[in-house]
Amino acid sequence: MNFWRFLFPKSLSGENELTYGERMAALRNLPKFFKMVWQTNYWLTITNALLRIIQSAIPLAILYTGKLIIDHVILLSQNKINHSRHHLWQLVAMEFGLVILSDSVGKIITLLDTLLGDLFANNTSVKILEHAAILDLDQFEDASFYDMLERARQQTVGRTVLLSQTLGQVQDIITMGFLITGLVLFNPWLILLLLIAVIPAFLGESHFNNKTYALYFGQTSERRELEYIRYLGASDETAKEVKIFSLSGFLISRFHYLSGKFYRDSRQLSLRRTAWGTVFAILGSAGYYGAYLIIMLRTVNGNQSIGDLTFMAGTFMQLRGLLQGVLGRFVFISQGAVYLRDLFDFFDIKPHMVIAANPRPFPHPIQHGFVFENVGFKYFNGEKWANRHLNFTLHAGEKLALVGENGAGKTTLVKLLSRLYDPTEGRILLDGYDLREYNLAELRMQVGIIFQDYLRYQMSVAQNIAIGDIREKENRALIVSAAKQSLANIFTEKLPGKYDQMLGRRFGQGIELSGGEWQKIALARAYMKDAQLLILDEPTAALDARAEYDVFLRFADLTRGRSSVLISHRFSTVRMADRILVLEKGELIEIGSHDELLAQGGHYAELFHLQAMGYR
Repeated sequence: MNFWRFLFPKSLSGENELTYGERMAALRNLPKFFKMVWQTNYWLTITNALLRIIQSAIPLAILYTGKLIIDHVILLSQNKINHSRHHLWQLVAMEFGLVILSDSVGKIITLLDTLLGDLFANNTSVKILEHAAILDLDQFEDASFYDMLERARQQTVGRTVLLSQTLGQVQDIITMGFLITGLVLFNPWLILLLLIAVIPAFLGESHFNNKTYALYFGQTSERRELEYIRYLGASDETAKEVKIFSLSGFLISRFHYLSGKFYRDSRQLSLRRTAWGTVFAILGSAGYYGAYLIIMLRTVNGNQSIGDLTFMAGTFMQLRGLLQGVLGRFVFISQGAVYLRDLFDFFDIKPHMVIAANPRPFPHPIQHGFVFENVGFKYFNGEKWANRHLNFTLHAGEKLALVGENGAGKTTLVKLLSRLYDPTEGRILLDGYDLREYNLAELRMQVGIIFQDYLRYQMSVAQNIAIGDIREKENRALIVSAAKQSLANIFTEKLPGKYDQMLGRRFGQGIELSGGEWQKIALARAYMKDAQLLILDEPTAALDARAEYDVFLRFADLTRGRSSVLISHRFSTVRMADRILVLEKGELIEIGSHDELLAQGGHYAELFHLQAMGYR
């Protein structure tokens, strides 16, 4: 029978609980953890360790000095030996010096823990960002991946406490070694009482910490939802729709439900933990006073001195506290080691995309173009094909427009073209070679793409535009030129800070732009990069007809001699393309020029005439 099920009610068990073996196995994460700590700053790590070794020996020295002081005081009071008082003052001075040394070393250790912990948190956050940068886009679109990422993020700060606790654990174990040696020399049986006083409490804490981990692990997704509701209910980006759709009541109700559920689960666990903790505390006190009684009887019977009494009582009390701390901290450390598994599991995630060992350089210029050969793509854990049976060529220097209803697979296609995804089946060729053979970083630099869901960065105008080619963030002339080409300069020159004006309401002195103004900022990003392939995914949705026409006249100049892909629902824009590719349910159903497709009288012609009727 499982020990925990015998000792605790069945209702306390959970599917995410860890066995003792799993908890011990999790300790194997600590060497990797300390390798990361060492890499953070090895000088701070070494200094911290040395000071803790010094600190661990001081408690025994203080206790033994105290014993000598008491025995000497009694000797002086009984024999009235005045000339021996000098030695007493030496002992008092020695104890005072040890106390000062202990306090000073403790303060320095705390300082080093803080410095090392902050550095570790910063370095770990950087490592998470660096690792996230190499993972594939479709991995970010998986909910289980987000749960793992969230748990990994939580480790950056929480693990700094684990660092201090683990180092403290080693220090206390060394201290216990010194104290146990002294206690055994006087009475070995006291060690047995010490274990009786501490072990039950350790088992209880271990069990309930296990329950806490199981509880929080199982709540990861719902806690992310709770944070999302907090964001929706109190954000400048959501306030408009929350008010107009009267969503506050719905959001508050959902928040009450989730937070109340978390509270009830936590309260139930806390009540049981407190009840059992009280029982274990009584057992611990009984063990301590049993040992204290033995020490007193030996002193009364003349088997040991008063100094021995104070030394043994003080040693036992300190050992009890240290052992409780060590065992309790073991639970914390093993728990922390389990949480470390979340961090290392995240670092173990590998991108699905295979990077060529000897990548082919990107062609300058593109000679023939991109060829889709029976390309199909299915999202991770998805059942439906987002694209299927795609066979077409995007010629060098050609302007290609993508047309189709929402969900037809247009955005997925351009993500395949820019290698944000790799095809699930088929292949994409560039100048006769598989796109996967090219240097990925160079490929991304040769593709300028603006998505319809572009980000509105809470940064300055210049920084927002420089996002298009962040390498040129200090090139003000290029930034201004890009703004002029996208017509963003018209309103930028009127802003109080011009190109240094902060955008958005998140930071002080920020100014919010209209939807059309933001879209021109986003379009300016496309002009920042001297890319050979330009992709605009619904780039003018927020612009009026005249502004859209001006933008595309300029875009036509920009894309002269380059390949470009345009996604738009406005046929006045689409007809400017050399050829138009029509998608339906992810598959290519028509391709040709505007006039050719109208002459065919197919799906494109139907959509064109439906839109034209809206303007009559």
